Amino acid sequence: MQIDFSPVHQVFSQLSVLPNEVRRLFHGRGRCYPSLEHLTIDWLSGQIMCSVFKEQDEKWLDALRGCMHDLMQTQLGQDFVQCIFIQHRYRQDNQVETLFGALEEQIVVEENALRFELSLGKKQNSGLFLDMRNGRDWVKNHSQDKKVLNLFAYTCGFSVAAIAGGAQKVVNLDMAKAALKQGRRNHLLNQHSLEAISFLGHDLFKSWGKLRKMGPYDLIVIDPPTFQKGSFALTKDYQRILRRLPELLSPSAQVLACVNDPALQSQFLIDEMHREAPSIKYVERLPNPPEFKDIDPEGGLKCLVFKNHT
Repeated sequence: MQIDFSPVHQVFSQLSVLPNEVRRLFHGRGRCYPSLEHLTIDWLSGQIMCSVFKEQDEKWLDALRGCMHDLMQTQLGQDFVQCIFIQHRYRQDNQVETLFGALEEQIVVEENALRFELSLGKKQNSGLFLDMRNGRDWVKNHSQDKKVLNLFAYTCGFSVAAIAGGAQKVVNLDMAKAALKQGRRNHLLNQHSLEAISFLGHDLFKSWGKLRKMGPYDLIVIDPPTFQKGSFALTKDYQRILRRLPELLSPSAQVLACVNDPALQSQFLIDEMHREAPSIKYVERLPNPPEFKDIDPEGGLKCLVFKNHT
C-alpha cells in the first residue's frame, strides 16, 4: 500500500496556532486514512506525541519523521513546539524516539479549564484519555450537589470534573493505587479539598458491601478497560456490575456507562442494562469529540447515559 502522509500535512497546514489545551491533532485509528490506521498525533502543551500502535517498516517511519521535520521548518513549529517524539506502542518497553527537543516526562496540561498531570515516555498511557473529553464535561455539568461513584477511576479525571461541577462527595475506586495517587495530585492541581473525595485501591468485585455502605449515589460512572489480565474481561464482567447497580443508586440517579472496544456496539450495553437492571433506562449516547472521526460510528468510544426509574 502506498504511504500517504498528506492528511497529516493537511492538519498542520490548517493550524494557524496550536491550542492552549491538550488535543488530538490526528486520529488515524478511526480508519479514515489508508496506511495511517495505526497512528495518532496528540498536542500536549508544547510537546507533540506521535503514537504508533503497530510495527511499521522503516520506509513508513521515515515518512512520519519527514512529516514532523517539515512541521519544524514552519513558523508554527518554531514558535510553539518544544519537543516531538514517537511512542512505539507495539513494543513491550513502549520505546520512545525523540525527534526534536528534549522530552519532558512529567507535565501538566489543561482541558476545559481543568488541570491534569501526564506521565510521558515510560508508560503506555499518559494519564488522560483524550477521547473522553465530552464525558468529563458531561459529568461536570451533572454533578452539582451529587454524590458520585467513579468506578475504574484510573487517574480520577471524572472525579476532578465532578468536584469542579459542585459534587457533594466523590468515591473513586481502582485497583491501581499508583493511578489513584496521580488522581490525588490532579485534584490538588485544581485546588480541590480532598475532604469530600475518597480513593479506594480495591478490587471492585470484592468491595460491594463497602460501596453500598458509602452510598447511595446520585451519579455513577463506569469506564472499564476492555481487558485487564486476571481482573476484568468486558464481555464477561460488565454484566456483574450492571446487576448490582440498583442497590447502589438513589431514586432518579444517573449512570454514565462506557465501552471502548471497537468490536462492541452501543446496543451491547443497552441490551445488557435492560437484562440485568431493567429499572435503569437508556437516555442518550454522548457524541465523541469531532477530531475522533471514525469510519464506523460504532467503532470508537461509546459513552451512554442511563437514568434510574425507581
